[in-house]
Amino acid sequence: MKKLLIFFIFFAFANGFSQIKKPVKWMSKVEKIADNEYNLIITATIEKDWHVYSQFTPEGGSLPITLKYDNPKNAYKLIGKTTESPYKKHFNEVFEVEEYYFDDNLKLTQKVQILDKNLSKIKVNLDYQTCKDACINDNLDLSFNIPASEKITEKVEEVATTKKDSVKPETVLPIVTNKIVTAKIEPNNENNKSDKNSLWNIFLLAFFGGIIATFTPCVFPMIPMTVSFFLKQSANKTKGKFNAVFYGLCIIAICVVITIPFHILEGVSRDIFSEISTNVYLNIFFFLIFSLFAISFFGAFEITMPSKLSNKVDEASNKGGLIGIFFMALTLIVVSFSCIGPALGFVFGTSLNADGGAKVLSVAMFAFGLGLALPFMFFALMPSLLSNLPKSGGWLNTVKVVFGFIELALAFKFLSNADIGMDLHWLEREVFIAIWIAIFGGLALYLFGKITLPHDSPLSHISVGRLLLAIITLSFTIYLIPGLWGAPLKLISAFPPPSTYSESPQGFGGNHNTQTSTEQLPVGAVYGVHNLISFDDYQDGLAYAKKVKKPILIDFTGKQCVNCRLMENNVWSDEVVLKILKNEVVLISLYGDDKTELPENEQYISKETGNKISTIGQKVSEFQIQKYNNNSRPYYVLIDIAENKLNEPVPYTPDIKEYTTWLQDGISKFKR
Repeated sequence: MKKLLIFFIFFAFANGFSQIKKPVKWMSKVEKIADNEYNLIITATIEKDWHVYSQFTPEGGSLPITLKYDNPKNAYKLIGKTTESPYKKHFNEVFEVEEYYFDDNLKLTQKVQILDKNLSKIKVNLDYQTCKDACINDNLDLSFNIPASEKITEKVEEVATTKKDSVKPETVLPIVTNKIVTAKIEPNNENNKSDKNSLWNIFLLAFFGGIIATFTPCVFPMIPMTVSFFLKQSANKTKGKFNAVFYGLCIIAICVVITIPFHILEGVSRDIFSEISTNVYLNIFFFLIFSLFAISFFGAFEITMPSKLSNKVDEASNKGGLIGIFFMALTLIVVSFSCIGPALGFVFGTSLNADGGAKVLSVAMFAFGLGLALPFMFFALMPSLLSNLPKSGGWLNTVKVVFGFIELALAFKFLSNADIGMDLHWLEREVFIAIWIAIFGGLALYLFGKITLPHDSPLSHISVGRLLLAIITLSFTIYLIPGLWGAPLKLISAFPPPSTYSESPQGFGGNHNTQTSTEQLPVGAVYGVHNLISFDDYQDGLAYAKKVKKPILIDFTGKQCVNCRLMENNVWSDEVVLKILKNEVVLISLYGDDKTELPENEQYISKETGNKISTIGQKVSEFQIQKYNNNSRPYYVLIDIAENKLNEPVPYTPDIKEYTTWLQDGISKFKR
């Protein structure tokens, strides 16, 4: 009895400290909704601080949920796409893409129509990634029993055992290590002040966009004219000030009303905003529109609303009273569309990519309208300051041309999104940066007076303000140049394609390898990050380590693993660490998210999980679990040539000193 008690205590201790993480529990059920029609429902409970990524998360970010329906004899028909419960958004600064994710729980629903009356079971393979301060790639097979009755049947799939030997098909099979979003993701973006898409930041951005839009040739001259009209046409100054303020409020109201259709669309389709922001063809459309606006701002032609619309709105403004004032505000927006249209487009583009959908768009348009209306209301309340306004002149066209350059730069962001979406590699990182260098270099030359455009006034001298802006623009252009050789360009990290979407990780003209010939590489080795010689096959690396008699550093990593990249960029780049990695160890980097299919004769069924191991990533995950009882990445293991651990492996370790100490400790125990 005493021995039995000791055994249970030991078992509980071992179980509690197991390193196999299974933070997601899955359940599935079938629901009959009509004759021969059913809902296949999958639900998940996610542990605190862990995240699972939506089917619709944009490419280039963390691995999404993927569902494969086994239907070899066309025994049933999928009706529509698999729907899912509402997801959240977070901008991943490492991969420079906005990711869609779930925390706490999620629900997937697929409607099916049964075509074969003898069908009793539907099999679905679910592949997903869950991340916290590490990432786990899981794959499980779900089986849905088609009930004979109308009641819900079938229960299942548990994915959260912690015991090493009880990893079942329903459990989290570490198959692919995608982007690690890290525990810094805030479930509520409003509490994350650094979030680029926070409501407050978008409000301020849109507000200043509205302010800047007033300094255009279409709007700026209207400020003194409109304010003077209200003050002179009213019976008293108080009434005039009221009318001017009401005019400004009407501008704000019109801007907000424009967003109503998007609330309706959002009610019809919850994913409408993600579909708009990631749709390839819409991105191409926005590229063409922004390019058109830019060319118009350069003076090639004027973009105006149809004259019939302008005339009708102008006629309505003559009715007088508050209704007339409303139509006066509408007239301003219609006739000045050629100037404020691009700013409106920018506000729409920013809002559509933000978390919150139509609500955020309405807030942004409210802020834009407030910025546009504020000068009219301010000078109506303080008319004595009107005389301090600068006179209209050629400088207004200069402002318009500057906007044109900015619009053109933003246009290529949309084209870049489309190129990445279609995986064409026509507008890779180096090309994108080169285009921006040309655009902002051209803007600098324009501001210095070296380039003139059709509607520019003769320039006898450069004002102080224009000179300062020219210097800032030139400095920014020079800042962009190192990006061609692989510099991260953190100031604009959200705009260019990620470094992985480039002609070369080092940029064109960069030195890929410190060696002069690939013939110097050991058999099976490749040049990895920081020009480190590494192996992506365990046996090749082990054979080389035995040959050179060096310890082995196994790097369990992922191609789309955020914390893996942070370790490589921030820790491995350290002079001391890099020297150790180059000279004192044999590096084996094993990618758990490698989807490359194994040859058929190498594919097998896992004895522990029952899952089919068919990809390199699955094989790596299986190896990591069986050998080291761990399924997260990054994960670092130091072993000798007999494959014995030299010290305890470590996960994500951002502290350079701590990681260096760990490396030195393991290497010191290696016996040649």
